[in-house]
Amino acid sequence: MSSPRQKISILGATGSIGSSTLDVIRSNPDRYEVFAISGFNNLTKLHEIASEFSPNLIVVANPKKLEEFKALPPLQYKYEILVGDEGLCTASSMPEVDIVVCAIVGAAGLKSAYEAVLHSKKILLANKEVLVTAGELFMKTVVKNRAELLPVDSEHNAIFQCLPPSDTSSRLRKIDHLKKIHITASGGPFLRRPLETFDTITLDEATKHPNWSMGKKITIDSSTMVNKGLEVIEAKYLFDLNLSQINVLVHPQSIIHSLVEYIDGSLLAQLGHHDMRIPISYALAYPDRISHNAAQFDISKLFGLEFMEPDFRKFPCLKLAYEALAEGNAACQIFNTSNEIAVDAFIKGKIKYMDISKIIAKQLETISQTKLTNIEDIIDFDLRIRELTSLSIN
Repeated sequence: MSSPRQKISILGATGSIGSSTLDVIRSNPDRYEVFAISGFNNLTKLHEIASEFSPNLIVVANPKKLEEFKALPPLQYKYEILVGDEGLCTASSMPEVDIVVCAIVGAAGLKSAYEAVLHSKKILLANKEVLVTAGELFMKTVVKNRAELLPVDSEHNAIFQCLPPSDTSSRLRKIDHLKKIHITASGGPFLRRPLETFDTITLDEATKHPNWSMGKKITIDSSTMVNKGLEVIEAKYLFDLNLSQINVLVHPQSIIHSLVEYIDGSLLAQLGHHDMRIPISYALAYPDRISHNAAQFDISKLFGLEFMEPDFRKFPCLKLAYEALAEGNAACQIFNTSNEIAVDAFIKGKIKYMDISKIIAKQLETISQTKLTNIEDIIDFDLRIRELTSLSIN
């Protein structure tokens, strides 16, 4: 007798992670069904997903867009529609839901991810900012509630695959025999670009990644290596590592997604195509593995792999991330939130590309840090950082 299909809530279904998750589900219809989906602005795509997968719950995360969604052609099945943070939290906590995919970009995904933890769900975490802004509190809550937390970021998923088998809800214990991890970075579109030309970088140039197909904001974060800084912070909390145990290696080919180095000199690496369906499928089925439509990796055609240390002159944001992590969660939140505001200003043409790192550095210097003891503190501090950073830019 086959097992019942697992019910999945996909928070951020219209984004790139959501799309890849849906593709894995298409390849495994006997194992999974889509119970809830959410979208923020791309309501046409949200409607298309609903038409195909018939989820019980649809969440329009942007309350201002509810009427726009209702104006689309009627869906030919019965469903419930909710809005905003309340809707997202409902989608992540309903008793019918087995798995929650947290793929909302930025601090906007914090409340719903935390709600999934409080309800002891299996959580596929694709939102770096959750651990960056609330890492210590979040991981303690994971352990307390026996939630199952699985990383979807290709780098952290690679590390997870290279670690000894473990109860995924006990990540706060130290991992025996581990010396350090090496998080790989493509270097983005400007790895080989002369530093003296960085002042002329355009939005179009910053949103073209050489290896990955991603959203605009995360592609810019890749170009500045902010994303790698966020991954360093995320790794510290996810795997309970010291700062000295986390290294970043530039690997332009993006074939090796991360490495784990043990005290006996062994290095374990996870290799594969740069296809997000691979880490998503691993996290969905863990501890099993499932097939999907990703291209098979032909190792006989593997050649010319490069590795190098990151250049902090080109990528000052990565250095700022290490400095923030050394100070604690509040500084990490300043790093993350001020970057969000700065990137948005760059996209809107208000600042130049090189101003992004300058704005982050200024906010780390000028915003007073505070002790963050609960989710409300974190959300309030996030709003304060947004206000102060926006004022600074304007």
